[in-house]
Amino acid sequence: MTTRANVNGEHTTHPSHYQTSHYSSSSSSSASFKGCCCCLFLLFTFLALLLIAVVLVILLVIKPKKPQFDLQQVGVQYIIVTAPSDGPTSAYLSLNISMIFTAVNPNKVGIKYSSSGFYVMYKGVPLGKATVPSFYQPANSVRTVETRVSVDKVDVMQANALDLVKDATLNDRVELSVTGEVGAKIRIIEITSPRVQVSVDCTIVISPRKQSLTYKQCGVDGVSV
Repeated sequence: MTTRANVNGEHTTHPSHYQTSHYSSSSSSSASFKGCCCCLFLLFTFLALLLIAVVLVILLVIKPKKPQFDLQQVGVQYIIVTAPSDGPTSAYLSLNISMIFTAVNPNKVGIKYSSSGFYVMYKGVPLGKATVPSFYQPANSVRTVETRVSVDKVDVMQANALDLVKDATLNDRVELSVTGEVGAKIRIIEITSPRVQVSVDCTIVISPRKQSLTYKQCGVDGVSV
């Protein structure tokens, strides 16, 4: 900064050449930084739109289909129903069964299944839960997954207890439901699609006397064993 006297003897202050160039350099750097950020933003936006367009084109080409996940077989190790001697106001059910599910992937790409749980219930009362771990299924393939439910003396109370004792001792048929959902995601070039829910809703009938499965129904088709 320099000070000079004018013709009247008054002193005026003028910014030095260094300060002027400093202000100009700062303004230029700020404009350059803003321009760089704008270019990066536009580049990332373009790449994101390009990726979305590629995925959409691939989806239109392969036409993904919903996978199938069904209860194929049920093996009965044992089923035991006991009631207190003072009257069936409650009943206890012990159960050990194995279940084999069949996963069908009709797509041209692989599917990633998340860990899932299936509930075994009697008249809406949960008895136990079977867990299927997560797994990957290749394209156009069929895979079997086995799981097991084992419960010990589950207390079924009140009206359901009366029905359970009657079903086990008189009718020799205990009807159970197996329900749950499987989360599946289609994988395309290391990119996973949004989660798709595959529901499982089956009815199985077990004979306590024979200790075996006598009926299985999933969806609309029933199979007698």
